[in-house]
Amino acid sequence: MIKIGITGGIGSGKSIVCEIFSLLGIPVFNADFEARSLQNSDPEIKYQIGRAFGPSIYNSDGILDRKRLAEIIFNNKQALAAINGIIHPAVRKKFLEWCQKFRSAPYTLYEAAILFESGYAKDFERNIVVLSQENLRIARVIERDHVTEEIVKKRILNQMSDRDKSILADYHIDNNDNYLLIPQVLNIDKLIREYGKVR
Repeated sequence: MIKIGITGGIGSGKSIVCEIFSLLGIPVFNADFEARSLQNSDPEIKYQIGRAFGPSIYNSDGILDRKRLAEIIFNNKQALAAINGIIHPAVRKKFLEWCQKFRSAPYTLYEAAILFESGYAKDFERNIVVLSQENLRIARVIERDHVTEEIVKKRILNQMSDRDKSILADYHIDNNDNYLLIPQVLNIDKLIREYGKVR
């Protein structure tokens, strides 16, 4: 089975792109969703996060205070590296287990916000990046998350630039509202399927 990575900066629209791939019958593993799930359900991960950030990082119901964690990690690169070091290995393990269910699929997609930053991109045969202008990304995240422009800009600064992602990616999707997404996804789907026949 071909494993494909897909990424994009915050607010780029990678989740919408993944929904289109799903409609084409391509299984999509959402690494960020899985990470959130593990943070609240896996006892060992909860222990490690509590040890790294203090037990009060979880509320009385045992649910991670994501807003507080975000305030910490987006202002502290060491804290960001610490949480990534706890979560990423567990998510990767889940992904490999998940892949076993889709061995007959032409390929699978691994959706992650920090695919290149984590170093995990090298484990995929091809990587896709969704690109969008910063002003559009900021507006989308403000509307989606009800946060300030300053907070969104801080998050963007903690991610690799679109320019660097573009250099590393094999396929590019332009989500600047001046190109239709579906034809771009259909073209990349065709290219990946053709690649699968000759690899």
